[in-house]
Amino acid sequence: MSRSGESGGAGRSGVTGPVCSSLTGRSYPGGGGRHARSPSQGYTLFEVSRIPSSSLARLSRIALAEGTLDAALEQIADIAKETLPGAEEVSITLVRDEKPFTAAYTGKLALDADELQYERGYGPCMDAGRAGTVLLVDDMRAEKRWPDYAAHVVPRGVLSSLSVPLPVQTDLIGALNIYARRPHAFDSRAVDVAKELASYVAVAVGNAAAYSEATKFARDMAAAMASRAVIEQAKGVIMAQNRCDPERAFEILRTASQGRNVKLRDIAREIVATVAGKPWSESG
Repeated sequence: MSRSGESGGAGRSGVTGPVCSSLTGRSYPGGGGRHARSPSQGYTLFEVSRIPSSSLARLSRIALAEGTLDAALEQIADIAKETLPGAEEVSITLVRDEKPFTAAYTGKLALDADELQYERGYGPCMDAGRAGTVLLVDDMRAEKRWPDYAAHVVPRGVLSSLSVPLPVQTDLIGALNIYARRPHAFDSRAVDVAKELASYVAVAVGNAAAYSEATKFARDMAAAMASRAVIEQAKGVIMAQNRCDPERAFEILRTASQGRNVKLRDIAREIVATVAGKPWSESG
C-alpha cells in the first residue's frame, strides 16, 4: 500500500535497509508463539499466540525476506486487517522528532483518519505512541477526549478505533491503528491481537533503525579513515619540503587550517592535490 508523508505529503518512513534479521527475535515474538513485551508498556506475556497460524506463517516469511521497512510495514498492515476481529482498515503511524506520518495503510479511510489527527497535532494514533498507552474509542460519536477530531472523522465513516503503541525504543515511536465503520467493533481479543501485531511492527522498525545506524557508523568510519590517510599524505609532503619531523609537519598543517579557517582535512587535500604543481610551505 501507499505511504503518507508528514501532514499528507508523499513520503516514506525515512529508515531503509533489511528488516530480515528477524521479526521473531528474542525480545519480541518467538518462533513458538511466545513473546515478551516491555513492562513499561503494560503488555501481557502471551504463552500462546492470539494470531492465527496462517498469519504467523506469513509474518515469518516477512522475516526471511530481504526488503525495506516500508515493504515490511505494508505487509504487516495487510495481515492485521485480515487478522484483527472487527478491523476494516489499518494504518501504522510513526513519529520522528514530533513529526507524524503514516508509514503504511490499507485504505483511504485509515489514511484520512490519521491525517485529520496530524493536522490537529493530537488524536489516538499520535497519543498512543507518545504515551505508550492503548487507546480504544468504542463510539466516536460520543468521544470526549478528542472532540474536534471526532466531529470531523465521523462524517468520513469512522465510528470506532483502536490504537496500540509500538513497544520499541528508537528515535521513531508510533502506533498500530485499526478503524471500523461501526461502533463497539473491538473487544478484548482484538486488543490482545493488536498488541501482538504491534510487537512485530516494533521489531521491523527496530531492525531497520539498527541497520541504518550501523550503515551510518560504517560510512563515518570510512570517512574518518579517508581523512586520516590524506592528512598523513599531506604531512609527508610538508616534511619533505620543510625538512621537519612528523610532529612539526602536523603543527604546520594545523596552523594553516586555523589561519585560513578551513578544516584540517580540506587543507590536507589541497596540499596533496597541488603538490605536483608548486611547492607548499608553512606560509601557505
